[in-house]
Amino acid sequence: MVKYQEDVLDRTFAALSDPTRRALLARLGDRDGLSVSELAQPFSMSLPAIMKHLDVLSDAGLIAREKTGRTVACRLTAQPMEQAMDWLNRYRRFWSDALDRLAAFVEEDPWPPSQALPSQTSATARPPSAPVSRSRAGSARRPKRSTPRGPTRKS
Repeated sequence: MVKYQEDVLDRTFAALSDPTRRALLARLGDRDGLSVSELAQPFSMSLPAIMKHLDVLSDAGLIAREKTGRTVACRLTAQPMEQAMDWLNRYRRFWSDALDRLAAFVEEDPWPPSQALPSQTSATARPPSAPVSRSRAGSARRPKRSTPRGPTRKS
């Protein structure tokens, strides 16, 4: 069994939970080594707000920052994402196996049966408006009552 560092996974998933942070990572995935101002350009938020998002990503280990003079460049780091993918793949295998078993079961016993159903006799047939069971007798839908429409504004 693979041992996961839970605090690393928690920080990784917490960082990935925000759409702005995911968008920042996507931009870094397209072009590595962007400056903070280049990263912030398409977003309609202040530079300090972007810096807070970058702090969360950096604390989770998803990005690394490098300062050259007055410019801070960011780049992706893969290790926390690899651990998260390993953790997710473990559950993907579980669901894939479960869905494969379900598919095999369905293929084994097709529904509805291919044989024709015997026709109902008039004695056992029930009218289409009759409820399926007594418990559903009181739950028949009633027509929706509405008030008359109010005045409309003509343009």
